[in-house]
Amino acid sequence: VNCVFSLSFFSCLAFCRGRVVRVPKGPLIRVVGTEVVIPCSVSDYDGPSEQNFDWEFSRDTDFLRIVSTWDSTFTSEEYQKRVGHGDIKLRRSSNDAVELVIRNIQPTDQGRYKCSTPSTDATVQGNYDAEVQVKVISDGLSVSGSKGRSSVSLRLSEGDSFKLRCSAMTTSPEHTHLHVTWQLKSGSTWRDVLSLTHEGKFQPGPGYEERYRNGDIRLDTGANDTYRLSVSQASSVDGGVYRCLVSEWVRGADSSWQKIQEKSVEIASVAIQRTALDVVISTSNVSVTERDSLDLTCNITTDRSGIFQAEVMWYFSVSPDDTLSDAQVLLSVDRDSVVSDSTLISLSHVDRNSYRLLVRDVDVEDSGYYFCQAAIWVPLHNGSWHKVVERTSAPVSVVVTALEPEYGVFLNASKTPKFSDDPTELHCRITNAQDTEANIRFTVSWYYRQRLRSDDVVTEELLATMDADWTLLLGDRSRERTQNGEIIFSKKAVDIFSLRIQWTSESDRGDYFCVISAWSRHRNNSWVKSKDVASASVSIFWATQDYTLTVEAVKLKPFFVAGHTFEMTCKVSSKNIKTPRYSVLITAEKPLTDQSNPNGTTRIISLSQDSVVRLEDWTDQTRVDGVVLEKVQENEFRYRMYQTQISDAGLYRCVVTAWSPGGGGMWREAVNGLSNPIQIDFQMSGPVFNVSVHSDSPTIYQGELADLLCIVTMEGIALEPDDMSFDVSWFAVRSFALDREPVLLASLDRRGIVSQSRRNGSSDLSLERISPLEFRLRVHGCEDHDFGNHYCVVTPWVRSATGVWQREPDIKAKPIFLSVKMDVLNAFKYPLLIGIGLATIIGLLSCLIGYCSSRWCCKKEVQETRRERRRLMSMEMD
Repeated sequence: VNCVFSLSFFSCLAFCRGRVVRVPKGPLIRVVGTEVVIPCSVSDYDGPSEQNFDWEFSRDTDFLRIVSTWDSTFTSEEYQKRVGHGDIKLRRSSNDAVELVIRNIQPTDQGRYKCSTPSTDATVQGNYDAEVQVKVISDGLSVSGSKGRSSVSLRLSEGDSFKLRCSAMTTSPEHTHLHVTWQLKSGSTWRDVLSLTHEGKFQPGPGYEERYRNGDIRLDTGANDTYRLSVSQASSVDGGVYRCLVSEWVRGADSSWQKIQEKSVEIASVAIQRTALDVVISTSNVSVTERDSLDLTCNITTDRSGIFQAEVMWYFSVSPDDTLSDAQVLLSVDRDSVVSDSTLISLSHVDRNSYRLLVRDVDVEDSGYYFCQAAIWVPLHNGSWHKVVERTSAPVSVVVTALEPEYGVFLNASKTPKFSDDPTELHCRITNAQDTEANIRFTVSWYYRQRLRSDDVVTEELLATMDADWTLLLGDRSRERTQNGEIIFSKKAVDIFSLRIQWTSESDRGDYFCVISAWSRHRNNSWVKSKDVASASVSIFWATQDYTLTVEAVKLKPFFVAGHTFEMTCKVSSKNIKTPRYSVLITAEKPLTDQSNPNGTTRIISLSQDSVVRLEDWTDQTRVDGVVLEKVQENEFRYRMYQTQISDAGLYRCVVTAWSPGGGGMWREAVNGLSNPIQIDFQMSGPVFNVSVHSDSPTIYQGELADLLCIVTMEGIALEPDDMSFDVSWFAVRSFALDREPVLLASLDRRGIVSQSRRNGSSDLSLERISPLEFRLRVHGCEDHDFGNHYCVVTPWVRSATGVWQREPDIKAKPIFLSVKMDVLNAFKYPLLIGIGLATIIGLLSCLIGYCSSRWCCKKEVQETRRERRRLMSMEMD
């Protein structure tokens, strides 16, 4: 039972999944003389993707072979002629679908059509053919123009309305519906205007949706199967050939609509003539004097006949290239002759085609371009109005000439400078002012022009200018000085403007002139500049001579020894400087062997023009009060240096700067001067020191101790240990070729104080004095970064007979290279011993674990079973 059930189940499953051949659900109703297309498709098949099809026809019981996709001899004799002429053919739409096409179908073609597919399946399953009934009915559709007339020609004006009629009916025995579409041919293509579908719905064509919603395009039905197209507000796009396209539709067995035939007839040829409109302003370019009236007339000309109304708008623009959106609307008159309101501007309708614009009391601001825009409106059937055409005139240029006041300008200098920093004052006066009413206002602009000896043209520079409301606007040249109060602009009287320079400098020398501007008040209470009058220029100039400054340095004591006081005076003389003051700077040029001053020149002490003393580069803390600079007389200064040292040897000069009083109590630098040098030279009668660096082991291993000795030797006079002392500094250069900056390691001053620099590694330093002339540097626990060239710098100090300590020049020793190597045996000794020990312990532990496991954990008792002695029995198999 189970086997039978399983077989039935799989057989049903195979049948459900078998081949399926499909044709449309019939009957298919078609009109005689039309083209019939019957599709056929197959699915759920095996074998190749491209399937073959056979078509057969039957009126009663027997089937006649029509056409096949794979057998050219398949066609019956009755259909060979039609198939050969192409009236009947197969059209493949895909690998699994074809279409049977029958042109000019006749009543004899009514019957059953069967579509078959040869089997390519492994097993026979499903259906291999399908039939559809085709019914051929007579042609009962007729389409004609209004009252059967042929196509007519219509010539209309833009904005007119027109109606077109079409008659369509059918006498088909079947229940069919008509689909009526009005089409317009513009160029070579037809496009839909408005349709009444077979389902009774109105459908506007592309681009006609808005006009259909507004009611400008309608499709109405009337008696005698009449379909009327109504078009309102016709434009140029409505011109062309109109036709009525009617199709007949029937509902199929599957409730879908099928179009069975289609006919059309041309109804009319419509030409739309555009409305001509010409808009011209009768007057060309106009020039009007301020306070007069401006009179312009706009004339319109049109070929429009019948009822229409004109609308006119006047525009004003500053530029002729401005668009209507940028222009200003002055006045307008609508199609009902209603004029917009304005106080100084009026618009009158002179006659049917002329509109006059009158502007009273014109102003300079009324200068610009005037143009008018006209539009033609026509009435519609629903009582509304439609604008058919709109034009804009060419702009007319209008220039309003201002009434300029008459006046003159005179510029004079009430104060002129004879020296630098003297004041300058200029007065700009308005003279012979005429016709200066209450609506006239005067402002001033000040200009400066530099004087050149050549013929080069120099552009004037704006110092300051005034707006109509007397707001002062400063130029780049005078902005900062005016804000500081050095330049003052003022109005002395109604007709006098003033420019004052509190402290005139050489850069102010040149030509000055002023410009008086007249401003006129307009109707909107705004001020517009109407006239500019410039004055003659005034020259501000005085003779100048070059500044001269002479500085002489004198040494007061011609001979002195170390430890005594050094004195020198600086005498200053100047010419062509007004009430000068002097600032003094003392400089020293040391020998290049002085390590503290590698540049050669040192700034020691300075005295400003206000007698303020300042130590410059004097950094010896033990001799803070060792230098003094004072003012002896107005042009004489004295420099003292107490307890001179041998390191003070060099050339000393006075650098003097002359200052003259500037504007606002400030001092202005005039000229600089340098004195002759004064030399300080000591007779060296003491010992000569030499320094060297020594090490017994310059090559060491990591972690060991490195000893470096700095040894001082003397030549000449021997000194007692208490009469000499040393400052020792150790340096290192971390390279082989001395191409890097030296690094300070440690230092030991003459008082025994040790200073160390900050270190990054784990090694440590120690610096000590082991004898009066030997100093030892120790590096404890040397590392890789401790290698390099090491040297010491020694500064000797010697006590003179007077008990004063004298500093000798620094002495640099020749460097010695310290090499740090790695001890391979010591580096790997402890890790090797630890590795061997761990390996031995792990091996012994593994042996112990294996022994314990085999001894106690894996022990098993084996029982010996008793064996019976039996004979083997022979066995046979069926």
